[in-house]
Amino acid sequence: MDTFLWVIVPYLCLTTFVVGHFWRYRYDKFGWTTRSSQLYEDKMLRIGSPLFHFGMLGVVGGHVIGLLIPESWTDAVGVSTEAYHAVAVVGGLIAGVMALVGMAILIYRRRTVGPVFSATTPMDKVMYAVLGVVIALGMWNTIAGSILSVGGHYDYREGVSVWYRSFLAFQPDPELMADAPLGFQLHALAAFALFALWPFTRLVHVFSAPLGYLTRPYLVYRSRDDVELGSHRPRRGWERVG
Repeated sequence: MDTFLWVIVPYLCLTTFVVGHFWRYRYDKFGWTTRSSQLYEDKMLRIGSPLFHFGMLGVVGGHVIGLLIPESWTDAVGVSTEAYHAVAVVGGLIAGVMALVGMAILIYRRRTVGPVFSATTPMDKVMYAVLGVVIALGMWNTIAGSILSVGGHYDYREGVSVWYRSFLAFQPDPELMADAPLGFQLHALAAFALFALWPFTRLVHVFSAPLGYLTRPYLVYRSRDDVELGSHRPRRGWERVG
């Protein structure tokens, strides 16, 4: 069972993530979109969208640092374990709350604004549900493990993080995840489910960030009054004919 949960399932989800994106881009380019609903309602969107997206940037950044950077590296640059965990807990909670509040606003908007609700697909509902579970479990692990010490202190950098790096190196050690607390196991399984669903949801827009907008030239707009059409400036009103 440990091999199935922490070797077979993760690689199946990773394969679905990669192959699914290739298939979606190859056969559904016109569906590769966020399905923006800004035209229908923008007041709640202006609040919920930045909260959610900036919160998720913090969540993803925290996971990249926590999972990919070994503890020996932070020790080598003089970052103590206490300082690292303090920053991780405070930053993780702030980012998690922002993401959850932002997502709650976006879900409320989708449920209460008629045109937005009509544009919501069943896959959108599944995506929101799984994403909400992933974020909630991550926050619970932070609060229960680092603040309340429920079930005793667990240092994920010596277990989950090591397993994750071994998984990416195609040399997974399932025992590391089998020994992790249940909250971390559920969080990991929910995250794998999200990765498997990712190519078939609006989340594909993550890989289509409009970076070209940062370097493209400015668009110049001119009034029609400043442009001469033909040999004379057009006059306002009716022109004499004949």
